[in-house]
Amino acid sequence: MKTKTIIALAALPLTLAACDMPVTTTAGASQGTISNVPERIAELAAPGQNLNSVRINELDGCYEYQYFGPVETTYLPLRTRDGRPICTRAPGDPAPA
Repeated sequence: MKTKTIIALAALPLTLAACDMPVTTTAGASQGTISNVPERIAELAAPGQNLNSVRINELDGCYEYQYFGPVETTYLPLRTRDGRPICTRAPGDPAPA
């Protein structure tokens, strides 16, 4: 019985890390949404993402879409079919002043 408890406690961090919980990305993000997503962005975006409420995060220049989850509503990175984020500038480029 003691061995099972030790194994369960050792596996707990791995189990919690595997939880698929949305992350709120509001820090530094623009509050204004884009009313008409550019056609090229809509073509790149993977299906199942809300293109009716999209904004650009000021920190990284990447598009975010509003996700309505069962517990909370938050913005998540807009991604291509192969999982890459869709951004207005290359990663590592400084934000415009």
